[in-house]
Amino acid sequence: MKKYLIVFLISMVPLIELRGAIPYAVALDVPLVPAFILAVIGNMIPVPFIFLFARKILEWGKDRKFIGGFCRWCLEKGEKGRVKLESKAGNGLYIALLLFVGIPLPGTGAWTGTLAASFLDMDFKKSVLYVMLGVLLAGVIMLLASLGVFGALSYFIAPA
Repeated sequence: MKKYLIVFLISMVPLIELRGAIPYAVALDVPLVPAFILAVIGNMIPVPFIFLFARKILEWGKDRKFIGGFCRWCLEKGEKGRVKLESKAGNGLYIALLLFVGIPLPGTGAWTGTLAASFLDMDFKKSVLYVMLGVLLAGVIMLLASLGVFGALSYFIAPA
């Protein structure tokens, strides 16, 4: 039970997310289906909160003495970015969000993708859906990569 809890908690950590939780589960022989499900759920739990509160914090902070300039700058950049991206990508913006979250590279993932969607003032429901699809894609990629890496290592390390 402890390993399942660790997989779940690792998947909630920013920048590590399920990209770290799934290799952990594979390395410690945690059953794959429950580990995958827990990692996806753990990775998705923060998403609505990030989306709903990130922009609200910036809105709240834009009139504050010490942080106002930074918050206004973030809001202005987000608005300019949204207009520019929508003019170029249209509905492809959500596919871009899915790929940004789904391709497991450093600095990408559910946390970063959701922050971007919030700052760009994208639609909540569509953003959460596409982030979830990206998390599922990242989970499959990480599972396959982990099985390949740890499978190869077990081939070389296995006793004769």
